[in-house]
Amino acid sequence: MSVKSVLRRGAVAELLDLVVRDGGIGANMKRRGWFGGFMSVIWLSYMIGPIIQRWRDADQPTASLATATLFAFAALIVGSFIVFRRAYGTSRWVERPIDRRMWPVLVGMTACSVGLMALLGAVALPTLIFIGVIAIFHMPSRESGYVAFTVTLAMLLVPVLLPRLSGVPFYVSFVPALIWVARQLGLRGERLAELARRQQAELAIVEERNRVARDVHDILGHSLTVITVKTELAQRLIDVDLMRAKAEMADVERLAREALAGVRDTVGGLREVSLRGELANARTALAAADIDATLPDSVPDTPHSELFGWVLREAVTNVIRHSAARHCTVTVTDTSIEVVDDGRGLGTGESGSGLSGLRERVRAAGGTLTLSSSEGGVRVRATVSK
Repeated sequence: MSVKSVLRRGAVAELLDLVVRDGGIGANMKRRGWFGGFMSVIWLSYMIGPIIQRWRDADQPTASLATATLFAFAALIVGSFIVFRRAYGTSRWVERPIDRRMWPVLVGMTACSVGLMALLGAVALPTLIFIGVIAIFHMPSRESGYVAFTVTLAMLLVPVLLPRLSGVPFYVSFVPALIWVARQLGLRGERLAELARRQQAELAIVEERNRVARDVHDILGHSLTVITVKTELAQRLIDVDLMRAKAEMADVERLAREALAGVRDTVGGLREVSLRGELANARTALAAADIDATLPDSVPDTPHSELFGWVLREAVTNVIRHSAARHCTVTVTDTSIEVVDDGRGLGTGESGSGLSGLRERVRAAGGTLTLSSSEGGVRVRATVSK
């Protein structure tokens, strides 16, 4: 069997495809490693034809030695996957320190390859490719690169120095180097993919941290503001209406417990806010602050109920805390919520962390939050698309 017929069978092309697909990506490294060893031995079967021809030509010594050498060559390939199988436990095997037992294996494979070339001629020259491939599978990048490029150089020089071994197309000599380059590209792709995964994980952590910060601020800011207002009211009522003062303090205790539960739920990612619930809370909080409230008796069934609930909570908190308003109006549609007060206008609450977090929350939902003056007071409006 000629060298060209072997190449037409595509063994080298299939070998390159295996290594490119393997690429060091690591999810199925162990399985692919065993498959590579098996396929390497199968591809060596192209040497059986020349050996059989020697038997037919009654060249028994050559045929016998070639048979033994071919078996030894195959045994070294399979043995390398058995001895060095632990290298396939991770996608980072290329970074592992070199196992010096690999050098005797490569020396033995080189001896077998040289022996096959001496016995069978040019048809055995492509066996050098297997030396480079085994090195690439089992050795770190730098050492395997040395071996791959040495094999490439040897396959270019041997036909020049020994004309009887010519006949192999010169481009076949570059297969080991191409396989090494393909493996490095695969490894680089893996590193980039892992870097992307790490960045995504870090961004997820930052986003979760920001979510917790926003939720804790909104929950505690609102609850503590209402608690402060109700406590002040209870102090004024204690000498005037003791029963009313006790009711206000009972509300303070309830709000404190709700705030504690809300913080716990927020940390656990279980916090749920609804527009209807926040409207009820706003009615109570504004009444406690002695602010007249015009609130909708019913709200549309909108998919943005939770977002609008957060907007209402933060806006009402700012009205109570900063505006000194006498009246507050809330308007809700399917795609917007607006909170307007008649207080002292834009001031300390304009750039607070609460509104900054609220802007981020609305932006994340694909909406916009606007803050403007309205007849001396402040208008907070959140709008989202349907």
